[in-house]
Amino acid sequence: MSIPTLTGAILSGGQATRMGGLDKGLVTLGKIPLYQHVLQRLQPQVSGVIISANRNIEEYQKSGYPVLSDSISGFKGPLAGILTVLEHSPTEWVLFAPCDTPFIPTHLAETLWAGRQGALAAYADDGERAHPTVALISKQLIQPLRNYLLGGDRKLMIFMSQQSAIPVRFHDDPRAFRNINTLDDAAQEAF
Repeated sequence: MSIPTLTGAILSGGQATRMGGLDKGLVTLGKIPLYQHVLQRLQPQVSGVIISANRNIEEYQKSGYPVLSDSISGFKGPLAGILTVLEHSPTEWVLFAPCDTPFIPTHLAETLWAGRQGALAAYADDGERAHPTVALISKQLIQPLRNYLLGGDRKLMIFMSQQSAIPVRFHDDPRAFRNINTLDDAAQEAF
């Protein structure tokens, strides 16, 4: 099964409250910023990458990829970043991953595309929990997402349910979607 040309997106726009307000994407794991681990895994699966960030823009620009800040201000959470990337994506489909998932599968795009069952969005599920920020989303969801955010909602899983997004099971690596949420997580993670 061939998949269409995809744009990759790294979500680095959060406030990282569990990291004491540090920019999570720039916290290092094995001397490499977290977002760069994600970038290394996304690059072979996509035609280009967009980074969603709301601070330290110059630092993220050093990657050589476009960096976008949320187009709708005042909305916290990943949906604002997802909307902005979808609005600027040169491709119909965007493969999203948060900056704190350095072990995402190298077959993420292929598996999500194969499992989406014709839906306009599909997201990873490791069998224990859903990972809706690790997702493949069509630009056809721009207007529904904009309306959802402008209506004051921001819960990602509710939006995904409303859009009949498909959870796609990943069984092969229990560590694949592990989040690095704290500095202790980063320090303890064997790489």
